[in-house]
Order: sequence, then structure tokens, then C-alpha cells
Amino acid sequence: MKITVDFEECLKDSPRFRATIEEVEGDVCELESKLDKLVKLCIGMIDAGKAYNAANRQFVSGIRELAQQSTRDEVIESSLTKFAESLQEMINYHTILFDQAQRSIKTQLQTFIKDDLRKFKEAKKHFDKVSEEKETALIKNAQAPRNKQHEVEEATNILTATRKCFRHIVLDYVLQINVLQSKRRSEILKSMLSFMHAHLTFFHQGYDLFSELQPLMKQLGGQLDQLVVDAAKEKRDMEQKHSTIQQKDFSNDDSKLEYNVDADNGIAMEGYLFKRASNAFKTWNRRWFSIQNNQLVYQKKFKDNPTVVVEDLRLCTVKHCEDIERRFCFEVVSPTKSCMMQADSEKLRQAWIKAVQNSIASAFRDKGEDGEKLDRKSSTSTGSLDSGGEPKEKSLKGESALQKVLAIPGNTCCCDCGQPDPRWASINLGITLCIQCSGIHRSLGVHFSKVRSLTLDTWEPELLKLMCELGNGVINQIYEARREELGARKPQPADPRHEMEAYIKAKYVDRRFVRRPSDEELRNKVVSLSKQEKRLSSSSDHLPPRPPPPTPKLRPGSNSSGQTAVASGLEARRDSLFCADELDSLFSYFDNSSKLRSIKSADSGIQNSADGSREMLATTPSSNSLADADAAESPPMPMPATLPPPSPCKEMVFYEPKEYSPGLQLYWASCARSLPDMAEALAHGAEVNWVNTEDDKRTPLIMAVQGGSLVTCEFLLQNAANVNQQDAQGRGPLHHATMLGHTGQVCLFLKRGANQNAADIDEKTPLTIAVEAANADIVTLLRLAKMNEEMREAEGPYSQSGDETYQDIFQDFTHMASNDPEKLNRYQQYDSQRP
Repeated sequence: MKITVDFEECLKDSPRFRATIEEVEGDVCELESKLDKLVKLCIGMIDAGKAYNAANRQFVSGIRELAQQSTRDEVIESSLTKFAESLQEMINYHTILFDQAQRSIKTQLQTFIKDDLRKFKEAKKHFDKVSEEKETALIKNAQAPRNKQHEVEEATNILTATRKCFRHIVLDYVLQINVLQSKRRSEILKSMLSFMHAHLTFFHQGYDLFSELQPLMKQLGGQLDQLVVDAAKEKRDMEQKHSTIQQKDFSNDDSKLEYNVDADNGIAMEGYLFKRASNAFKTWNRRWFSIQNNQLVYQKKFKDNPTVVVEDLRLCTVKHCEDIERRFCFEVVSPTKSCMMQADSEKLRQAWIKAVQNSIASAFRDKGEDGEKLDRKSSTSTGSLDSGGEPKEKSLKGESALQKVLAIPGNTCCCDCGQPDPRWASINLGITLCIQCSGIHRSLGVHFSKVRSLTLDTWEPELLKLMCELGNGVINQIYEARREELGARKPQPADPRHEMEAYIKAKYVDRRFVRRPSDEELRNKVVSLSKQEKRLSSSSDHLPPRPPPPTPKLRPGSNSSGQTAVASGLEARRDSLFCADELDSLFSYFDNSSKLRSIKSADSGIQNSADGSREMLATTPSSNSLADADAAESPPMPMPATLPPPSPCKEMVFYEPKEYSPGLQLYWASCARSLPDMAEALAHGAEVNWVNTEDDKRTPLIMAVQGGSLVTCEFLLQNAANVNQQDAQGRGPLHHATMLGHTGQVCLFLKRGANQNAADIDEKTPLTIAVEAANADIVTLLRLAKMNEEMREAEGPYSQSGDETYQDIFQDFTHMASNDPEKLNRYQQYDSQRP
């Protein structure tokens, strides 16, 4: 719109001129507002463009890294490198475009606003001032009396001067208006045209760049089509091979392991064997053995350098070993050492013995030739298990954990959106999730959801059992009980992320769909759980009585005081998982380790405590010492009065509480070992560390110990239960687990940071209680944990997580507590009839 103010009209100062001036001023004010907004939007666009370029540079850097990682595939490496270069050029073009936008829009329009509009405002200010002065002069001239000549002359002179000044000012103002109206068109169009030319250049450069890249893209497109066809063909071939192999009979697969002295890779024979370690514990580790270059070697991992067991097979012999507890064992003996190994079957043992014998014979035939030394680099054999060479699987990882968890009904789809084939899990909720929902769960915080991968992370046995006892079906019955009633729509996998995020927050944070129980329902639930606990206490879940153990023989070298102690009836209530010799080696190992780590000499209690453990455990009948007992059964000795009864904790008695609450439900559900009821109580707002003031201030975690379930303890700990919270007697969960002889729970609490030095009101620590009860396994665990802690403190604040042997022992107990708990619950019962 072109607005022009006439110079002649302004001198008249007519109402038409005043209306035009008012219209111009309003238009200029609006123009200034629009220009300011455009400049701010331009600044925002430039800032966003710089952020986009920065992110784009990182993306291009990722493409270059992927290209460097794909050096073995020349097509991928060259293509990705070329693509990265082209994208980098586009980033440079974007940078130029945003620089031009800053010059043409931001700088040019800001200059127009600051200079031309400022001059207009100054001219308007002078015009308004002189207009008021003119109006005043006119009024004064009109009011001058006729009979006062000097006032008339004065008013006339002032009016004349004011009119003259007004004419100059109004002409300047009109000039400024007309100049502004003329210049606004050129300035705005100039800046926008420059910006559009920058865009034109940007797209021309991009077109030219990708025109050069187009032949390569067409070539890759053609290759890609062929690659897709080849991949489909290879998939069909592999599926057919998989089906063929799957139909084969592998019952006699052991016979395929044969000795081949003329093997192309120089390896005459290879395969897995268990090897007995030479350390104090004589642990069995699974290793990948091979016979090559007349040497017997093994590897823990494929990348590790092989460890030579026998340098020259001509100097060794091989024999069967039938005098040890394990089956299928054989021994390779050299002049300096012997190596005990175990095969998986009798056929494999015979094959290995024959292979070693053939290697010995072959070495003698070739004795005239100089044997080549073993290549210390990794062989072409496959790598060993990444499990530290342990004799049994300590934890599950990858497909094993995935299969176990997905076998639970409802777990084959994501708990929140229904996406099939989930690969993530929330361990404190016990549900499976897709990758998108798992990211949302992570954003909630670990106090709501702890996310772990089913295929990438390692799963401890107790955690895997927790997942198998809950599942999507159980949790959705709790957290989505009122969803349909409220008309809430469950998201689908293709829904936007913000909708899924809103639904998951409503479900787990706000708990909007949880059905709140009435007081009567809550009371019935608590009473039912208390009755369920009583049924469990008297059911067959508890171990049956066992016959009394035979009187153990004293170990050679026992002193007279030790004989007196045994004669007086200081018998252990439980067998130890360690034999007497193993215990001596065990504590000697930690004593020596303590010295090697330079523990301060002032702290002499470490050595004394270790000796004390050996002294106490020497009187504890182990599985080996029981085997050495007299053949004739001697009558059982009476239990000494100093030992606590077999169940030192008081009997669980249900009472009518003053008030029913979700915390009370969690309390009794923990004792009744009902994970669904525990999850329901937490969903209803139960405090995981709820204290029952009417029952010695016990917590749900202490009640889980009373219930005897390792999984309920793990569930509470994963939901932030305090492992050191004490009851009215000053006893924490570790105290109660020790008193009840629950070795698996003791191991779990020690792993979760329980304070084993905490004393109850009787000044008794868990170790004191275990020693009084003569529970060798728990004493061993507590002593090892204490020694490991002292060793770490002596090493300083930068020490690692602990001794490897200590970690191995605790993994053994963890595995046994979850998969073979009977071995940890071997209470010795005594006949009620005494002879």
C-alpha cells in the first residue's frame, strides 16, 4: 500500500491532512512490529540451523566411523565414505545459506529499523511539539483584548513565528514520511530477494552435487537388488541346512571327536574339558583344550594366548582316574606336574586318552626332528565360554534368559503397547518391554522402573526367577484393572511416542488405572495371606526330618580341648559345603592374600579371626569328615544348652491389627511368598520399608526372610528395600537369615551390601550367631566377606570390587540357592528318644 502525503495539504493543516498523518503513523507502528517479529524469527531460524548443522556433523562423523569399521567390505567402506563427503558438502552449503540469511534479513532489516524508523520517530516528536505550540499561539492570539495594543502585538508576533516554525517542521515531517514510504519497499524487497537468491544457490549446489553422486547411487541400487536376491537365497539354503541338521541323531555325537595328526591347521584334536585348578580350592574350570605341535594347551577365551599344559608330550603319560568323586576323569602326568581333566562322557574320555597316547607315539617317531615351538597367537579353534571357566553356569545371558522369560504367559508381547518379541525388561516390576517403551521406562527413573536387556545383560539366577514369578499378565491385572472402566485406550506400537509416554506415566507413576481396595477387601486379603503363611509353614515345602549324623572322627592333630568340645556334644546342626582340608586352604589363602596386600600390622584381628574360624569350623562335621566316620552308628549326642533351638525366631501369629493398610498386606504377602500380592500392595501405595510397630517393628524384608523365599527378598531389594533396617531387637534381615540358617538369603544380603558388623540389643553380630549355631556354611560366607572387606580397605580407596576367588565362591552359593536350594537347607534332626 502506497501512502503519500501532499506537501501543499500539510501547509493547510486541514483535517484531511491530520487524518492522513494518523493513518501513516499507525501504519509505521505496525510495520515496525512486523519487522521486529521477522528479525526475531530469523534469529531463531539461524540458531536452529546451526544446531541442525552441529547434529548433522555428528551424524556424518558416525557414518565415517561406520565406514572405518567396515574396512573388510570395500563396497560399504567406499560408498559410505563418498556419502559422508557429499553430506559434509551439504552441511557447508547450509552454513553459507544461514550466513546469507543473517546478512540479508537480520542485519539489513535491523539497520532499516534503527536508522529510518528512528528518524521518523524523531520527526514525529518535533511535529507533535510544534503542533501544540501553534495551537497555544492561536488561542493566545484569539484571547488578546482589543484595547491592549501591546498584548495584541505580542500575540501576533508569537503566532507569526510559530506558524513559520510549524511550516518548516511539518514539511520536514512530510518529507520523512514520503522517504520512509518509498524506502520501505526497496529495503524489504532487497533483503528478501537476497535471501531467496541464497536459497536458489543452495539448491543449485545441492542439485549439482547429487547429480555427480547419482551414477554411484544407481550402481549401488543395482547391486543392492542383487544382494537382496542373494541374501534370500542364502537364507533358504541356511534354513534347509538347519532343518537337515536338526533332523539328525546327535545321540552318538561324541564319537565324532577323533585324533587327526595330519590336520590342516596343525591341531590334532581339540574340544572342551573341565580342568581342576591348582589353587587352594581345587575348583573345576571349563577350558578349550587342543593337541598341537606335540603339546597340550588350553585357552579360556579365543583371544587369550594359549596356556601350555605339557611342553613335550614325549615326557608325559596319561591314565584313568577312578579314585575321585567326579566321573570321566583322566590325568596327564609329566615329570614336573600333573593335570587332572574331566570329559563330558566316557566316549570322550577314551577319545582324549587315545589322542594323547597317539600324540606321544607320534612325538617319539619324530624325535629326530626339531619340534616347532607353539605359536602364542590365537589358533583357529573356537573361543571358550565367557564364564570365567566355571564348572557350572553362574548366570544366564542372551538367548537363555530370553527364552525363560518369554515362556511366561503374556510375556511374548510388550506389557504396555503389545509390540511382539520384546527384548527388554523392567526387573523391579517383572515385565517385558519393547525398545521404545523401555526408553520411556528409563525416563521415569529407577525408583519407578529398572530396565535391563534380555539379550545383552547378564542375569543372576534369583533375578531370573523373579521375572518368571511375575510377568505381564500378573502386572497388567494390577496396573490396568480400571483401564476399560475409565475408557482409557491402550497404545499401539505405531502410536506417537508422546501418547505412549503419557499412558505409561499414568499407569506406573500416577497409578491411575489401579483399583483401590475397600477396607473390607483389604482386611480379607490380609487375613487370607496370614492363613496362607500358616499353611506354608506346615506344608511339605519344609524339608523332611533327616536321621542324625554319625559321630565324626576328630581330624588328625586335634588338641585335647577340641576332643573335649566334641565329647561334650558341640555338634554342628548342618553339614558344610567345604571339607576340612578345603577350609584350611581357604583361610590360608586369604591369610596369605592379606599379607601380600600389606595389611597394617596394627590390625592383628584379621589373622586372629581367621584362626578362630578355622578352629570353630574344625569341629564342624563336613561332608568329607562324615564320610570318614565310623561304620557303626553311635547314638546321637544331646544338643548343648548353649546352642539356640533349630528355629530361633518366634512363631508367626496373626493378630487383629488396629488398622489395615497396603503396608500390612505387603508385610504378610512377603511372609507368604506371594509375589503377585506383594506387587499389588506396592501398586496400592505400600511403603517397601513399612514398619509393623505392633510386631517388634519388623519390616516386609524381615518377613520375607521368615518365609524362607529367596525370590521375595530379591523382589523387595529391587524395589529399594533397606537391607540394613533393624527391628525392635536391633536385628536386621542378615541377623534373621543367619538365625534361621537360610544360607542363600545370607549370600544375597551380603551381595546387596548388608552390614555384617551390626549388633543387636544382645551385642550379637550375624557372625556371632552363626558361630553359636555351628552353621559352617554361613560362618564361611561371613568370614570370607569380612576378610574381603578388610583386604579392600587395606588396598586403599582405589581398590577393585574384591578378590576374584571371593566372587567365585559367592557365585557358587548364588547359583546353588536358586537352582539347588536343597543343598543349602540340610538341617540335621535328632531323635526325640535318647538312649
